[in-house]
Amino acid sequence: MATPAAPRGFETLRWDDGLYIIDQTLLPNEYRIIELTDLESIAEAIVSLRVRGAPAIGCAAAYGLCVCAGQVRVGGVQELRAEIERAARILASTRPTAVNLFWALNRMQAVAEANYESPDALREALLAEAHRIRDDDDAACRRMGSLGAELVPDGAGIITHCNAGGLATSGYGTALGVIRAAHESGKRVHVYVDETRPLLQGARLTAWEMKTLGIPAILSCDVAASTHLASGRVQLAITGADRIAANGDVANKIGTLGLAVLCRHYGVPFYVAAPLSTFDSTLASGDAIPIEERSADEVSSLYGTSIAPTVDGSFTIANPAFDVTPAQLVSALITERGILRPPYHEAIRAVLSE
Repeated sequence: MATPAAPRGFETLRWDDGLYIIDQTLLPNEYRIIELTDLESIAEAIVSLRVRGAPAIGCAAAYGLCVCAGQVRVGGVQELRAEIERAARILASTRPTAVNLFWALNRMQAVAEANYESPDALREALLAEAHRIRDDDDAACRRMGSLGAELVPDGAGIITHCNAGGLATSGYGTALGVIRAAHESGKRVHVYVDETRPLLQGARLTAWEMKTLGIPAILSCDVAASTHLASGRVQLAITGADRIAANGDVANKIGTLGLAVLCRHYGVPFYVAAPLSTFDSTLASGDAIPIEERSADEVSSLYGTSIAPTVDGSFTIANPAFDVTPAQLVSALITERGILRPPYHEAIRAVLSE
């Protein structure tokens, strides 16, 4: 089956009198746009990873509140505000690790709490704020791409884990945005794509994005990363992040920590690209980052086929969706306001106070 292509400037999500997303659970075999019509479908899309990636989740949640607000047609501003608060609580419960979700919901709730003379005025203000969240994300990703591309040598081999591209954002990408910007500037790069078990976001999504953008890429099993690094063919690693603590510890897709350890062993820079909305200054270190534990079925089966023994009293399955990479393993943090280097506690505090 041929891999379906998408426009080079595909939109992960868009508003057109309603919220539309690319259903990422169908890629790479099918490119389908679906509409999320109510709170239940929006929450389900986030939980099931139809929409995923920290920035994209934040954007989807913001527009999700607009969908919910549009369905309240009786009562005044107070009734509408109460429905928005209810919807925000439900969306906040969908995924615990990606802080962009809570950041976006907080921005939307701040708008809802302001004074409006009518429900329609409040709805218009909410939609305007959701558009700003989306536009801010796009601008941040493009700025990160431009800054981070300076760290990429011409001819570089780059290894990445999970998917931190356009599909994880409003359309340009964080880690893949850096790779994309380097490629667009004329640098010759080739990308080593970790498959990223158990849900294969690298194989299904990152490889699809590289193919769509025309960027040379090699897909391999996660356990092959050490071989690629040992060969000398990789000059840098770059990933995205779902939450970054005040000291620079990084939560990202499970397996990121192992890649960072390998990079340190082989003397390869390990970079993280993330917008400031991914930083959580309320957490002193990564020890306090909540780690989502997902269904055991994601590990024990593959596309409906069982690949592990049945769980019983003596056999269980662990499926943490994220791990935490200590700040000392991170060579630099690429943000829209500049490239941060150790000591991260000071650098993060300074950039967040600007």
